[in-house]
Amino acid sequence: MIELMKELCALPGPSGCEDAVRAFVLKRVKPFADEIRTDAIGNVMVFRKGAKALDRPVALCAHMDEVGVIIKKITEDGMLKFGFVGGVDPRVVIGRPVRFGDVPGVIGIKAVHLTTAAERRTMPKTKNLYIDIGATSRAAAEKLVSLGDYGVFDSAVVEFGDGLIKAKAIDDRVGCAALLRLLEDEPPVDTWFCFTVQEEVGLRGAASMAYALDPGFAMVLEGTTAADLAEVEGGKAVCRVRGGVVLPFMDGATIYDAELFELLRNACDKRGICWQTKTRVAGGTDAGRIHKSRAGVRVCAAAAPVRYIHSHHGFASYADYRSAPSSVAAVADCEAVLAAARAFLEELGGNDE
Repeated sequence: MIELMKELCALPGPSGCEDAVRAFVLKRVKPFADEIRTDAIGNVMVFRKGAKALDRPVALCAHMDEVGVIIKKITEDGMLKFGFVGGVDPRVVIGRPVRFGDVPGVIGIKAVHLTTAAERRTMPKTKNLYIDIGATSRAAAEKLVSLGDYGVFDSAVVEFGDGLIKAKAIDDRVGCAALLRLLEDEPPVDTWFCFTVQEEVGLRGAASMAYALDPGFAMVLEGTTAADLAEVEGGKAVCRVRGGVVLPFMDGATIYDAELFELLRNACDKRGICWQTKTRVAGGTDAGRIHKSRAGVRVCAAAAPVRYIHSHHGFASYADYRSAPSSVAAVADCEAVLAAARAFLEELGGNDE
């Protein structure tokens, strides 16, 4: 699982430019798929026939895209003005490396000794940031990049501490890795494994995917915000790294199906899989679009807690990947998550043994 996560997190895939991730997914799923579909927006939908067919299919979903940057203007002195792709906190990006293909850069801002007292008391605005790619002029910069080019945060995957991993794009390459691992096993019920696009900019890929497949049930595998940091008390932590898989009952975009929420909790309890839920109603997942598709879809979700989500680094615990259906992988540390994912599908298929 960890090696698969490393490969996925290393790939560039900002919203609207998920090509590298999509190519990786298509290559990995081909030996196991009964059917592979792609659509005009870029989703990958992989069908694997199971032991039983339901009236409407089951969809397991994870999004391929990550937050990033896009070039909006090149200044006369060769600096790049940019916008964020997806929700990024400007406070955490100053001085951070980015990459446009093979072209590296660094996000900068006016030097502190040139700022006013009022500027130092306020959060930096994106319009005041720039990316330095080492160009000496606009003409020099235009030989390397163009308006509309996408960039991603340039961050290595590092294992550190007590079972932690640091990388960009843990949201949602953890879900993608889990789907790829799940695909290797015959599911108990006919299942679509869906790798969606443009989640970070409005759950857009999920809308077209759900319309095309019209699933009866959908389970979204995600990374979710964990704020279990120094001096953060009680429910403000939302969920906790090393606390187990997060099973939300509600977020800012979805009220999850109560029966599926209970089914998933019970499936975890029966198999000794550690789980937690979120203590704040916030954020959203692809389920926000999926559950409203056509005549409606019953949805649930499972997520790995991730600290510093949408920054250039996210922290997550191996233990959470082991305990979440979203991190099903063929490694010993992930056996518990594989059992939880299978349990959910088995119970949908009427076999809870």
